Amino acid sequence: MTTTRAEPQPADFADVRTTNLAVVLRHLRAHGPSSRAAIAASTGLTKATVSSLTGDLIGHRLLRETGPGGNRIGRPATVLALDGSAYASIGIQVAPDQLTALAVDYSGERLLLWHRAAGDSTAEMVGLAQRAAARVRQQGRHVLGLTLAVPGDVDGTGLRDRVAGSLRQKDLAVTVAGHAALAAIAERRHGGWANVAYVSGVAGLDAGLIIDGHPVRGGRLGHLTLGPAGTPALREQAGIAPLVRRALPDLDPAAQADLAPAVEQVAIRARSGDTTALSALKHAGSCLGQGLAALVNLVEPEVIVLGDHFATLAEWLIPAASGELARLAPALGTDLRASTLGLHAAALGGAVSHLDQVDTGRLPDNDR
Repeated sequence: MTTTRAEPQPADFADVRTTNLAVVLRHLRAHGPSSRAAIAASTGLTKATVSSLTGDLIGHRLLRETGPGGNRIGRPATVLALDGSAYASIGIQVAPDQLTALAVDYSGERLLLWHRAAGDSTAEMVGLAQRAAARVRQQGRHVLGLTLAVPGDVDGTGLRDRVAGSLRQKDLAVTVAGHAALAAIAERRHGGWANVAYVSGVAGLDAGLIIDGHPVRGGRLGHLTLGPAGTPALREQAGIAPLVRRALPDLDPAAQADLAPAVEQVAIRARSGDTTALSALKHAGSCLGQGLAALVNLVEPEVIVLGDHFATLAEWLIPAASGELARLAPALGTDLRASTLGLHAAALGGAVSHLDQVDTGRLPDNDR
């Protein structure tokens, strides 16, 4: 499958202004500061339409004028840029060992990144959300939304209701989604891909999917069985916890409650040439590649991103996984790579998911 990244095009249907607002916002997000004339030339909108749209966006504090641009004859054109000063969004990532809060403003600038040890109390999650929202508001920004990124097997409905009730902002959207699905949103914005799969090892082995630019629910890739009845599921063959157990047979099981240090230890031993660690990584990579081949043959992503703990071990997992992909899905040419977004990609995806709503032309109410 061949995917191209085309410039957003003006629409020819009822809600044309909303769609064309999205065209302008997405152009500036993709290309950076531009003059009104450059926006018109790139998008196909008329100069008069661009002038009207940008005036509305400046009024909503989504764009700002940065001053005259250079490199042209005659009067310099005024350059426009995304304005992040008014609005922000928050992602709260819930993991077995850690809570993470991340906030970004509309221009994409990170406003805070907090990590807290996870406890058993929902009150700790609610409290972290309250403190993050309060900090963002103290900075003079309106919080558009907050998303809770939860492990794939966690029902976050009750948590969502508690958080929403505690924040006391009627127009603040509070949502819940899985780690992998939200991390895929972050990767799409970071890499610009229209079709991407994100593979997470935080809780079992999950895949988040972006298809034709739109997030879909994804699923539990680790439930696949690569063999006859009785064969262990993929999560037991290629999941992070089983991989750590195979690579570090001398590790105290109690130390596996927090997987991050154990995964780093696997990487250290692999770099030193430890044969047990290298064998475990090769086995996991090969099994992972077989599972990814099934995913590729089904949805044909242009890129698969190995995230969180998989990214830490990607230099050893990718060679074996790529070999299986080439064997089982040779014609599709899917790119397999490691994430560069770190262990908080789901929190980032949760935050930007609300900002993506603004990028569709649905402007926030600025009558505050």
